[in-house]
Amino acid sequence: MRTISILGTLVSLALAACQPGDPTSTTDAATDAAAPAVGANTPAAATATPAHIRRAVDSPERSEEQRARDGNRKPAEILTLSGIEEGDHIVEIAGFGQYFTTMLAEAVGPSGMIDVYDLPYTDQFAGEASRAFDAAHANVVYHQENYNDVTFPQNIDAVFNVLYYHDLQPNGIDTAAMNAKLYSALAPGGIYLIIDHKAEDGSAWRDAATIHRMGVDTIKEEVTAAAFELVLDSDLLANPADDRTQMVFAPGTRGTTDQAFFIFRKPN
Repeated sequence: MRTISILGTLVSLALAACQPGDPTSTTDAATDAAAPAVGANTPAAATATPAHIRRAVDSPERSEEQRARDGNRKPAEILTLSGIEEGDHIVEIAGFGQYFTTMLAEAVGPSGMIDVYDLPYTDQFAGEASRAFDAAHANVVYHQENYNDVTFPQNIDAVFNVLYYHDLQPNGIDTAAMNAKLYSALAPGGIYLIIDHKAEDGSAWRDAATIHRMGVDTIKEEVTAAAFELVLDSDLLANPADDRTQMVFAPGTRGTTDQAFFIFRKPN
C-alpha cells in the first residue's frame, strides 16, 4: 500500500502539471512518475495537496518565523510527495527547531506517532524546547541518543532527515550502519526522505564539517548501498545561483541554498 501511495502521488502531481498545450502526454507523465522524478513544481503540488497535509501546513501551532520560511522550503510539496498518511509512524532525524516536527505531528494525527531523535550535543541549544514539544503532544516522543547506539522502533512508515545527513560523519556517526538500521526499521514500502545542502559535485564529505554541505551523489551511493531504491530525485529545492562553496549560514546564503531532495524506498 505504501508503494501505491507514493507512486500515486507522483502520478497525480505530474498530471496536474500538464496544462493545455503542454507537449507532455499523460502516458509520459505516468512513466516519469514510476522512475526517479525531477522537478516537481509548486503549482502542481499545491493543486494536489491532500487535506491532512494542508491541515499540517496551516496548523495554528506554527510560528510566524516558521511560516516565513515556507516560500523557500516548500513543505506542502515535500510532505505531499512523501506520501505520508494519517496514522503513520515516522522517525525524524534531527528535529530540533520543530519546523517539520510540528507539521508531521499534525499530518499523522492522533492515531500516528512521531519519534524524534537528536544527538546529545543538541541539548545545550534545543533540549528544553524539544522536551516541551514532546510534553505538549501525545503523538510525539523525543529521544536524545547517539545514532551509533540507538535502536529504532520497528515497522515504521517513513524516516525524515532534513538538512542533517551532512552532519552525521562529522559527529562520528557510522552512516553505513545507521542506514542499515533504518532499512531494518522500515516496513516494506516505507520511505527514507533526505534533503541536504549541495556542495561542489564530487566533493563527497570534504565540506561537511566546515561549510555544512556535501557532495550529494555520496548520499545516493550510501543509501542505495543499504538496499534502498531511489524513487525521487527532485530539483524542487534547486537554486542554480547558489555558490556551493559558501557556508550555508553566511549572510545572503542562509535559507537559499541549492538543495538535493531524495526519497528512497525499502522494496516490498
